[in-house]
Amino acid sequence: MIAALALLAILVHLVLRFGTRQKPDTELIPLFLILALGGTPLLYTLVRKLFRFEVQSDLLGGIAIVTSILMEEYLAGSIIVLMLSGGEALEAYALRSASSVLAALASRMPSIAHRKKDTGTADIALLDIAVGDLLVVYPHEACPADGIVVEGHGTMDESYLTGEPFQITKTVGSSVISGAVNGESALTVRTTEKPADSRYAKIMEVMRESESKRPHLQRLGDQLGAAYTPVALTIASMAWVLSGEPVRFLSVLVIATPCPLLLAIPIAIMGSISLCARRAIIIKNPAVLEQISGCRVAIFDKTGTLTYGEPKLTEQVIATGFLAKEVLTATAALERYSKHPLARAILDAAKADGIDLRSASQVAEQPGRGLEGLVSGKRIQITSRTLLTRRRFAELDRIPPVEAGLECVVVVDGHYAGVYRFRDAPRNESRSFIHHLGPKHQFDRTMILSGDRDSEVRYLANLVGITEIFAQQSPAEKLAIVRKETSNAKTLYVGDGINDAPAMMAATVGIAIGQNSDVTAEAAGVVVMDNSLERVDEFIHISRRMRVIALQSAVGGMALSLIGMGFAFTGHLSPVSGAVLQEIIDVLAVLNALRAAFPPKVIHDL
Repeated sequence: MIAALALLAILVHLVLRFGTRQKPDTELIPLFLILALGGTPLLYTLVRKLFRFEVQSDLLGGIAIVTSILMEEYLAGSIIVLMLSGGEALEAYALRSASSVLAALASRMPSIAHRKKDTGTADIALLDIAVGDLLVVYPHEACPADGIVVEGHGTMDESYLTGEPFQITKTVGSSVISGAVNGESALTVRTTEKPADSRYAKIMEVMRESESKRPHLQRLGDQLGAAYTPVALTIASMAWVLSGEPVRFLSVLVIATPCPLLLAIPIAIMGSISLCARRAIIIKNPAVLEQISGCRVAIFDKTGTLTYGEPKLTEQVIATGFLAKEVLTATAALERYSKHPLARAILDAAKADGIDLRSASQVAEQPGRGLEGLVSGKRIQITSRTLLTRRRFAELDRIPPVEAGLECVVVVDGHYAGVYRFRDAPRNESRSFIHHLGPKHQFDRTMILSGDRDSEVRYLANLVGITEIFAQQSPAEKLAIVRKETSNAKTLYVGDGINDAPAMMAATVGIAIGQNSDVTAEAAGVVVMDNSLERVDEFIHISRRMRVIALQSAVGGMALSLIGMGFAFTGHLSPVSGAVLQEIIDVLAVLNALRAAFPPKVIHDL
């Protein structure tokens, strides 16, 4: 409001001065009003800062306002009020712009939900949704709450939440997230969370909190201003003393007003927050945008962070007299009827081998016997070593020794046919991500910090190329290790589980990744909503670019102001012309800072 009033007052002053024949000094009334209404609160704020011994970049502007009033240069003083208040207005606009993705998410949420009853459906408000409700999501509607599909088959667009431009297939048993947009088929969903506790609500929450945080890099702007202010005051004082003209003191101060510091840095920060949000990266604490560039130790949780958090078939040990493909074909034919956690891994392996699933009969999954059934006239049993030992299986000695990971044993017509071994497989990008942290992002060390068994942690570490590991660690032990590392160097911690929260808070930068990020959102400075280390790399690139752009804009603007101060020092710029030139410098600095909101050509290097 002050910025708008200042602009109006200056325009009215110019019209009265050059466009009408008013009594002398009448044209100054608008300037008096804006200096009183706008200048007084600005000066009050600056005086409070001085009493707290806070010498910041906006101090020059306050001194210039007072000097302009004492020297009766009211137009120059009004332009300074416009610059300072305009800077605050632009920063507020940048904050609102950073919420554009949040607003887009909010606009996609329905105002009502369709609760299913025995007699049909009834429309209810989102606040009335309870856990366990059956909700019907009609075609092209946004899902109102997190849940599980219990009826129907179709697709959902989760791109606003995950950043991936794909239609995700949904069938009975599939999880759905609030805010995802349904496709062409109606789905019935049993809610697992209230809308207020859903993943969507967590995004809204961390986005709002990010706007209320004052970034550490902004304090860097204050530090630059603290060094710049004495220099500007010295140049202005020398101009007055050497020339004997106090107007030169004001001219130097006007063009020295460090609006590039007041505008460019926060705009670059908020632009980067907006860019991150569009990439499914939620910045909870803007300070991490600066801190990540100084991190030298990268610490990773294992399960769900470097791995997918689900078992994969990694080894098939087939007995003599059996063919691997035949055993897998028979096993997959049975597993399609099972809800066992290893069933999906076997089916995925069969699909990868191009195996067509056969039909099975007499399928049974009884406690103490495993999964049994007939496939192509052969009785197939999928069981465990423990169950076979209890039943005194005749061919027990043919089964190979136990190794790390999970396993199941396949028996065909009463004969041992093979052992399938499973492990939590690393993400496709884990190895390349780990190996590029040193040469591309100047990390000196990488380590795994996990509560899992030592054998499993070492197996993964060898696959991804990490030599430092800490296995079987409790949350308290994780916390102690991270605190020790952080005391020696800045640390990055990437995890996905609630047991990572204490360690994440102790690290310099904590990143929550994947489907479980809602439980660690409070501890993390960054929440990556997508299950991908590629997004972590994007965050590092965006942060590094933001810092470069912010410093370019601030230091470049200050350099141009110093050149302008030279002209004012020699008497070639009046206070008003100096104020106009400073506005041009501000525009250049802001335009450069706005680049941070637009994605570069290369946003990651995996």
